[in-house]
Amino acid sequence: MNFFLETLQVLLLSIWYNLESLIYCFLPKKKKNISGEIVLITGSGSGIGRLMAQEFAALNTVLVLWDINQDGMKETARLAKQSGASRVHYYLCDCSDKNEVYRVADQVKREVGDVSILVNNAGIVTGKKFMDAPDSLIEKTVEVNTMAHFWTYKAFLPAMIANNHGHLVSIASSAGLIGVNGLADYCASKFAAVGFAESVGLELLATGKDGVKTTIVCPYFINTGMFDGCQTK
Repeated sequence: MNFFLETLQVLLLSIWYNLESLIYCFLPKKKKNISGEIVLITGSGSGIGRLMAQEFAALNTVLVLWDINQDGMKETARLAKQSGASRVHYYLCDCSDKNEVYRVADQVKREVGDVSILVNNAGIVTGKKFMDAPDSLIEKTVEVNTMAHFWTYKAFLPAMIANNHGHLVSIASSAGLIGVNGLADYCASKFAAVGFAESVGLELLATGKDGVKTTIVCPYFINTGMFDGCQTK
């Protein structure tokens, strides 16, 4: 009997959520007000991270930028201020280094406050066939694209849970949904990032922390220089 009821529940919920999605295609939800939120973006020295920083800057947020490129962050901070940001903080941080993530996170908490929107955007790609990729680059790909998300969540999620307020954003990839020739290590790292973010999101719902939202973004090729030379049909 329980099996029958659970199956019926799944079917009804599937119909409901599909109808809801269809309705929102024509009647979009009201946009979230993020004014005053503290937004941390990893990999913000260039590319998608820089573009997101400029967008968040125009929405009256407090920006915290992380990258290993000091000059890139300075330029992003300058552009963010031009876009209307009142407060921009930037920190050198190698997200592949767990101890450094924790150290810089503590510094951010002391100097800026509790991060309420975390955007895990930092990413790298070897751009080599699997058998041609050095072991060190494969390990670095997983450390930056996957493991860094574990450490940033560990650093900033406790405050979000305590307040039942926050937003976790994972910039993954379409290569985290389907395998791509020549991107074995990159695909593996992004598949893992998607699975991790989905699991944590469900864990938060199961524990009643519905005020902490999650978003997973899976972009296609983007002209930011990271995938120069890639071609597709």
